[in-house]
Amino acid sequence: MKGLFAVALGVLTAIGGFLDIGDLVTSSVVGSRFGLSLAWVVVVGVVGICLFAQMSGRVAAASGRATFEIIRERLGPRAGAANLIASFLINLMTLTAEVGGIALSLQLASSVAPGAWIPVAAFGVWLVIWRVKYDLMENVTGMLGLALVVFAVAVFLLHPDWSSLATQALTSPVPAGESAGTYWYYAVALFGSAMTPYEVFFFSSGAVEEKWTLKDLAQSRLNVLVGFPLGGLLTLALAACAALVLMPQNVEVTSLSQVLLPIAQAGGKLAVAFAIVGFVAATFGAALETGLSTGYTLAQFFGWSWGKFRRPTRAARFHLTIMIGLVIAMGVLATGVDPVQVTEYSVVFSAIALPLTYLPILIVANDPEYMGEHVNGRITNVVGMVYLVIILVAAIAAIPLMIATGAGA
Repeated sequence: MKGLFAVALGVLTAIGGFLDIGDLVTSSVVGSRFGLSLAWVVVVGVVGICLFAQMSGRVAAASGRATFEIIRERLGPRAGAANLIASFLINLMTLTAEVGGIALSLQLASSVAPGAWIPVAAFGVWLVIWRVKYDLMENVTGMLGLALVVFAVAVFLLHPDWSSLATQALTSPVPAGESAGTYWYYAVALFGSAMTPYEVFFFSSGAVEEKWTLKDLAQSRLNVLVGFPLGGLLTLALAACAALVLMPQNVEVTSLSQVLLPIAQAGGKLAVAFAIVGFVAATFGAALETGLSTGYTLAQFFGWSWGKFRRPTRAARFHLTIMIGLVIAMGVLATGVDPVQVTEYSVVFSAIALPLTYLPILIVANDPEYMGEHVNGRITNVVGMVYLVIILVAAIAAIPLMIATGAGA
């Protein structure tokens, strides 16, 4: 049991990062429109986030410092401030979407309008961040998020033509009726969602929260190699369910309730109940991640006291930042904005900030002043440089593709 809970940070980070409200819907949109032809993007994203999350965890264990502290130091105040502004705004957008996602998930369970759940969701996130211990938070949320495994089970219950799915995934064709521009727009969106900066901010800050040292490097690797591939697998399962049930019927996925249709067909009410539990846990976990990351980025940049391991009175500005972020999220949602659209846009915009996030991590992971003998090896550096090129291409292409395709319409 201790070994199971040792990977809870990675599970929470991966489920909160791969399967937030936008990803739950976007994965189904991709599956219903493109089948598994974009599965390769998920694989590329999983390998990339594993690579850089492992680096950031190793840096945190070796130096005792979180990612954003080092980003400011390495990039300097001006470039660091640009990264801070971009990351902070993206975090706020994603936090807004996740609070709305919790409300939408609770609507599925209760039939009560999401507007009534929004203040409840925001208060619940604040209360957990304020009062619940870090290890309990990650263990409970991460484990409940595993209820989304029901989507992987549903793929088998739907009795698919495995050769057809394999052909879609391996040949990656652009389906008839879809343009190449739309295909690449969703490719960038999926890649951006897998490599979202707040994932490494949360993961490295969580390593500091849990006081990792060099003795914990094995646990760090275990978190990364179990948590993130699991998130990627569940993303593929969501897409596969949509490809099997929704694509043949030309169903256009626009809401969270439609994501449940393949589950209802495969496993009935019991499977739907598991899926809803997973939805609530995933969106709540993502809200915790983005809420904490909002405080982490600002506090680490300005050198404030931060962390759940400190009493709120000793990290007052850190907790005040999180509280203000939640109030802003409620205010935005009160306008009636669609949480799914907010997070879909935030995923695309986050692609722009990727180079500023991952370049400093690669630099510091090669600095013996921080890392001692635990600097990157040659193979890790080569793969890291390849990914920096991919990240740069995605960052440059994101906005033009969004404009050209009307955000994938």
